[in-house]
Amino acid sequence: MDNRPQWGTRAGFILAAVGSAIGLGNIWRFPATAYENGGGAFFIPYLFALLTAGIPLLILEFTMGHKYKGSAPLSYARMNKKTEWLGWWQVAISFVISTYYAVIIAWALSYTVFSFNLKWGEDTQTFLLADYLQVGAAGEFGGIVPSVFLPLLVVWAVTLGVLFKGVKKGIEVANRIFIPTLCVLFLIIVIRALTLEGAADGLNAFFTPNWDRIADGSVWVAAYGQIFFSLSIAFAIMITYSSYLPKKSDITNNAFITGFGNSAFELLAGIGVFSALGFMAMQQGLPVDEVVKGGVILAFVVFPQIINEFPAFNQFFGFLFFGSLVLAGLTSLISIVETFVAGVQDKFKVSRTKAVAFGGGLSALISIMFATRGGLNFLDVADYFINQFGVALSGLIEVVVIVWVARELKNLQSHANSVSDIALGSWWKICLGFITPLVLGYMMIDNIIKNLTPETYYGDGGYSLSFLVSSGWVVAVGALVVGFLFTLKKWEPGALKVPSEKEVSK
Repeated sequence: MDNRPQWGTRAGFILAAVGSAIGLGNIWRFPATAYENGGGAFFIPYLFALLTAGIPLLILEFTMGHKYKGSAPLSYARMNKKTEWLGWWQVAISFVISTYYAVIIAWALSYTVFSFNLKWGEDTQTFLLADYLQVGAAGEFGGIVPSVFLPLLVVWAVTLGVLFKGVKKGIEVANRIFIPTLCVLFLIIVIRALTLEGAADGLNAFFTPNWDRIADGSVWVAAYGQIFFSLSIAFAIMITYSSYLPKKSDITNNAFITGFGNSAFELLAGIGVFSALGFMAMQQGLPVDEVVKGGVILAFVVFPQIINEFPAFNQFFGFLFFGSLVLAGLTSLISIVETFVAGVQDKFKVSRTKAVAFGGGLSALISIMFATRGGLNFLDVADYFINQFGVALSGLIEVVVIVWVARELKNLQSHANSVSDIALGSWWKICLGFITPLVLGYMMIDNIIKNLTPETYYGDGGYSLSFLVSSGWVVAVGALVVGFLFTLKKWEPGALKVPSEKEVSK
């Protein structure tokens, strides 16, 4: 008998899926990406990418998990024994990401505390790099930074504590608390940002369409890239989460709600961020385009500067902003770690407690590397390579393998239609059979070309080629190798038989 847990309610699953999709990238990546790729005009390719790649891929992964009732490796193995390695590869990618993602949440937790007395001072960049992270030379660990290590312990304590509780009592309950709280906190930030002097200038910069960019292929690629990376696709997450769904689950509707819910939060983030950037630009007497930043710099350098200049309640809004980052990060980290917890449970038939202790504990142990003086350098390179040559490549191969090699699309379509109100037709098959693999293929080829030319990625730190190989390429290739190694252990007899609904625990 299969003792697979289940979500308590449909809302619990949707909140968990949306919580996984809504992460740090929604807040610090989307606004800058949209602005740099045509402003208001970017929303046309963005919506097109959501409908032709994002939601179709979500439906695909939701259907796989629901039909085969297993973690990513088990679901792939049950679909076709020869594809199990792909599930383990995606699990290995999630494992790598979890090790450094937890550290970024720890930074946000620290800054939440720093908000009470605006500890970052006037020179926020020097504070981040020299005073807080104490960044050292690339390739050198340089000792643990206590101010990063201590909040990292808190992040892992919360994450593992939730996972020890299980799916219904842990993950579902946490997301029922974290996601509504996140939305309320961020909504307060947005409302306040809209009332700031200069907010209208920021919003004009964000929404004013540059129609000339629509004809630029790179803008469409950027739109697909944003959708792909923001929806937790090809991380093994959505397959794992949907494996806990009961038989009566409207897969297609769930995918649309998750996809549009994630995009709605990204739009909200864009409005809040650019309202604040417009305020900052006016305060400094600069045009908006000179203060637009993305990524870590936006969150930990630019926003503290903006908070410093708030006319009132600086500390309160600093607490709200960084608290939002913590919540967005935790919901994603919980989902990422759950992928390898579920994989270990399924393959090695150990208890959930042991799987969380081993899988989550190992990730937590490795994450200490990113809490050292050299942590930011390791994080920068590992993040770039595991995303560009891990997530993106595995997503491409996932679609090609399922659609063109295993030819399982028709079976998955039949399963989704049997439990969903919205029937999948030729739109879904055309998107996954042609549009998505062509776009992802182009993205992948473009990435490879860029990284094999003299203009190789050197990051912000001017990294050496040897450091890029050891901390970037080795990590990306290593995840793939691990995927194949885990397939060497055979499944227990009967493990690849899909359990009937009666055999799945309630």
